Amino acid sequence: MGRLFGTDGVRGLANADLTPELALAASLAAVHVLGERIGGRRPLAVVGRDPRASGEMLEAAVLAGLTSAGADTLRAGVLPTPAVAHLTAETGADLGVMLSASHNPMPDNGIKIFARGGHKLPDAVEDEIEARLGEQWARPTGAGVGRVRDLDHAVERYAEHLLGTVTHKLDGLCVVVDCAHGAAAEVAPLVYARAGAEVIPIAAEPDGLNINDGVGSTHLSGLRQAVVEAGADAGIAHDGDADRCVAVTAAGEVVDGDAILAICALALRESGQLREQTLVATVMSNLGLHLAMREHGIGVVTTPVGDRYVLEELRARGLSLGGEQSGHVIFPELASTGDGILTALQLLARVAATGAPLAQLASVVRRLPQVLLNVPVPDKSSAAASPRVATAVAEAERDLGEEGRVLLRPSGTEQIIRVMVEAPTQERAERVAHSLADVVRRSRDRAADQGHGEPA
Repeated sequence: MGRLFGTDGVRGLANADLTPELALAASLAAVHVLGERIGGRRPLAVVGRDPRASGEMLEAAVLAGLTSAGADTLRAGVLPTPAVAHLTAETGADLGVMLSASHNPMPDNGIKIFARGGHKLPDAVEDEIEARLGEQWARPTGAGVGRVRDLDHAVERYAEHLLGTVTHKLDGLCVVVDCAHGAAAEVAPLVYARAGAEVIPIAAEPDGLNINDGVGSTHLSGLRQAVVEAGADAGIAHDGDADRCVAVTAAGEVVDGDAILAICALALRESGQLREQTLVATVMSNLGLHLAMREHGIGVVTTPVGDRYVLEELRARGLSLGGEQSGHVIFPELASTGDGILTALQLLARVAATGAPLAQLASVVRRLPQVLLNVPVPDKSSAAASPRVATAVAEAERDLGEEGRVLLRPSGTEQIIRVMVEAPTQERAERVAHSLADVVRRSRDRAADQGHGEPA
């Protein structure tokens, strides 16, 4: 059996992989692990969820797990993931639990656990929780059983936090907001309007079944069309739990996380808030971001894929901005985790403050053509370590020089080698990527014929 926790909590097909029994067991194990760090008092937890139908079932199981372990619990209802992180910190809770599968289809769901302060758990703590699933323990009885109450004004409290981060009103901006029929459906339009924008919400009618269904940050065609038809200044797309933000210009052009990072980095540097003149991005960020930041004297530190690794690097170095191409952007001085609505507020405030169209601000990043190929292999570790593959990668890197980039890495969840190539032209990127993929396939086939790993 693989590790229970992935790069962002526990995730799977609800009621099949992610069962109520597992949700209950993981919740009480989390109380045991995190509760031991607080001494003799009763633990306090905050629980939220996105609107997908299975969240109702899993919320009941989580509440049962937490209270059976003796934790008092505040039920926040349907809220974005970063709202649960914020409310965990604001209420002084010892842990937070969010039920969401983010941008995944409706049948999936997930469990994200936050420690005190609203921080994501390090791998070691997740492993400890997993190790204690199903352990024998003394159940509290009587008054020792935890109690559940609703967290009053949860949406309003989160909205006030977001509005407190806005440095420039959005007056005069017309914004279309795609809420993915998800957790942002109520709070995102509310916050943008209170910040001063004229707001046109779309995909803001969740029914438990339509979350991420052809809408949201991974399905932008509807938003692009709505922005152009409305003559809006910009569009904002969130995913199901609203920890992502992807934008669209007035002409319907996509502004991804890399461009948002660049815009925000320049804004922070201008205000003297970009610590060490450095931002953090993952290895999947486009080379265009690196080149643009180099032109403006800003360094880029790279991490493995996953916003948790970006956050760890930000904390370790004391930096003030980081994120992913997918739209996870983190302002550690404003929030304990990535927050799509907060990110959009900072982006739109920059548009309003400068008076420049979003397209003009985003043009600072000249995105290089990028090709990503997935090559199935029997053993991703052996394939990634193959000398022939390493030689081919080195030759491709020499050929591209500073005009391009090669990234070859094993998938974190499947027996797949991901081959990513960036180059000055689409044709060149495709040629180099397919050439490297062929080398990986030949190495795979040779290893299969020989019945063992490829010789050195």
